[in-house]
Amino acid sequence: MSVVLVINSGSSSLKYSLIDPERGFELANGLIERIGQGAGIIGHTVRTVAEPGAPTPAVLDVKHSAERPIRDHDDAFAEMLAQFAAHGPDLAEHPPVVVGHRVVHGGARFFEPTVITDAVEEDIEDLIVLAPLHNPANLAGIRAARAVFRDVPHVAVFDTAFHQTLEPAAYTYAIDAAVAREHRIRRYGFHGTSHKYVAGAAAAFLGRDIGELRQIVFHLGNGASVTAVRGGRSVETSMGFTPLEGLVMGTRTGDIDPAVLIHLVRRAGLDADGLDTLLNKRSGLLGLAGRSDMRDILAGRLEGDAAASLAYDVYIHRLRAYAGAYIAQLSGVDVISFTAGVGENAADVRADALATLEFMGVRVDAGRNASRERGIRRISADDSAVQVLVVPTDEELEIARQSVSAI
Repeated sequence: MSVVLVINSGSSSLKYSLIDPERGFELANGLIERIGQGAGIIGHTVRTVAEPGAPTPAVLDVKHSAERPIRDHDDAFAEMLAQFAAHGPDLAEHPPVVVGHRVVHGGARFFEPTVITDAVEEDIEDLIVLAPLHNPANLAGIRAARAVFRDVPHVAVFDTAFHQTLEPAAYTYAIDAAVAREHRIRRYGFHGTSHKYVAGAAAAFLGRDIGELRQIVFHLGNGASVTAVRGGRSVETSMGFTPLEGLVMGTRTGDIDPAVLIHLVRRAGLDADGLDTLLNKRSGLLGLAGRSDMRDILAGRLEGDAAASLAYDVYIHRLRAYAGAYIAQLSGVDVISFTAGVGENAADVRADALATLEFMGVRVDAGRNASRERGIRRISADDSAVQVLVVPTDEELEIARQSVSAI
């Protein structure tokens, strides 16, 4: 059995998974939080198949937790190894054949999983200007991991890579071309690893060749994006130069008239940092209703909270607008999939987002949509002209598979 260690390094966290990509099975996962912030929080879960011979074998999760100071990412990697040593699986018995790293921004340079060299590290560092909140942390994780796993190849899988198939008409902003070139301004798109996984999983579930399908994938979590996928290739996506553009999100605005920002500079005295905070941390559902979690928004609607109802309506309005635009770009659609926290769990969101598409034969089955069943499933009616699916995303598995493909 060949396994892959997948690393997702944040500014104050380290998330990891040990995965058998051939079986699609996760042997263990962990999360180390509050790096450099006093008492670190450590969680490590070991997963085993309880009844290997059963038709649908049960998976047993054994969870371990601890708290201790974690000074930096090097310390976090040492703690990760200690968790494997104390609780398993034994990395001596399951040595990783490759370490796969999630990297948020690959710019226009990286369009496929890439074996990490010193030169690639320098390129990722150079791209920090495009992702100042994410690439530094991703890079810290890469450097810490390469110091520990010296004899194992390391592969970077970029969130932006899937969208490198966009045509110039889709990724070009209509601003002064010289300014755009100098400052590398264009649509990059994000959540690409998730969109790629879901598009492939949907095709496999339906028993269809992905090359034949026109798909729309809604990745709806605290961050949210939608992608039009033709023949397995991204042709349009809602996030742009940064993950701020597009859909309404938990704390982010999504689309907004840029003149609003000019107005706020002139009239409200906001500077660049103030605008950044407003648009990324004080907007979206939080800005509209004082709550960033869709579960709280849905509860507020039921309680008659006018602000929660408006926030929900704005959220749904934006989903419908993008669905219509992407159907036009694709000249129709065969499959619409929902994924991530909201997409997988909020039946009302799914039904309301597609309610205006009944004119073209999109019909959601109320019973299937309301089901609490887990795993990939169809929620469209039998007579629906378009297949509508819920597809739980698995970015770690996708990173593991892409990492193996690169070595």
